[in-house]
Amino acid sequence: MAAITFLDRSGTKTRPWGPRIMRQSKTMASVRKPVIVRKFSRDWFAGYAGAGFGQNDAELEVLDLSGKVLHIDWELVKWVCYVRDFPSSSSDQANPERLLHRRFSVRPRTAGVWLRMTLTDGEELEGLAANDRSLVDGSGLLLTPPDTRSNTQRIYVPRQAIQMLEVVSLIGVSSRRRAEGAGKTIEQPELFPGEPDGGLSL
Repeated sequence: MAAITFLDRSGTKTRPWGPRIMRQSKTMASVRKPVIVRKFSRDWFAGYAGAGFGQNDAELEVLDLSGKVLHIDWELVKWVCYVRDFPSSSSDQANPERLLHRRFSVRPRTAGVWLRMTLTDGEELEGLAANDRSLVDGSGLLLTPPDTRSNTQRIYVPRQAIQMLEVVSLIGVSSRRRAEGAGKTIEQPELFPGEPDGGLSL
């Protein structure tokens, strides 16, 4: 019989589920994305989470690779990385997210808000967030990492995991404004406003 596992501060506990819940999980698995969940304890879990995986819930729900549903307290979560694939070798066990670059080496070219944050464990992380209400609404921030060629495509950081947040730059706005301004005709101001037509009288 499959089991549903709850991971919280008091440890791990399991309870059986029935066939009805198992069918729901199989249906949900088809729309879930592969993720690596990193905890502040340095432990990590691989599994599948929804694109909008209930950030406003008290716990993060992840369907692990064995088919168990894990419930992890958000206070224990450092970040959730949407990844291309799961670690397949022992060398990936220490860094399954493969986040080799956690800060931008050059100015990002993609439009968005360039953020720099310090997490509650002291680690620094940069990313590009969408310039919309998600910056102030919701329970966390979804970021594009500095190196999009790595295994991690997106990083979700719970707000309670952030100790300090800095907006480094707003990318893409100035170029759009220049493009809009280039299509407008600017009238030349008069040299002598208020003078009657016909020029100067001598």
